[in-house]
Amino acid sequence: MAAKIQESGEMYLETILILSKKKNVVRSIDIVEYMGFSKPSVSRAMARLREDKYIVMDADGFIALTEKGRALAGKIYERHTALTRFLVGIGVDEETAAADACKMEHDISDETFEAMKRHAAEHGKA
Repeated sequence: MAAKIQESGEMYLETILILSKKKNVVRSIDIVEYMGFSKPSVSRAMARLREDKYIVMDADGFIALTEKGRALAGKIYERHTALTRFLVGIGVDEETAAADACKMEHDISDETFEAMKRHAAEHGKA
């Protein structure tokens, strides 16, 4: 059975997805700048994500999500954006909502997340 990816790994995958939507190519330095982490920390994380087959990196250092990585990154990104919208919809300011969503997106169960999405859709908060 595969080990569950750590929250930090999910954050890196989400960052790669976000950056790939903004740029044609993503490199480790882009992740360093976006997340504010050190180069060695990002390098270690990229090595781990490669080992676990979430990303591939070519000879020029360009990073791409694998199908497995894209699926997980998409799930986390969807949770982040939906939770942010939900929290804003119930009156939380945008900055606080985004920060809280970032914490919640990694731990909320699929069941609870789906129920929140249904509730938001039914009550016009989606």
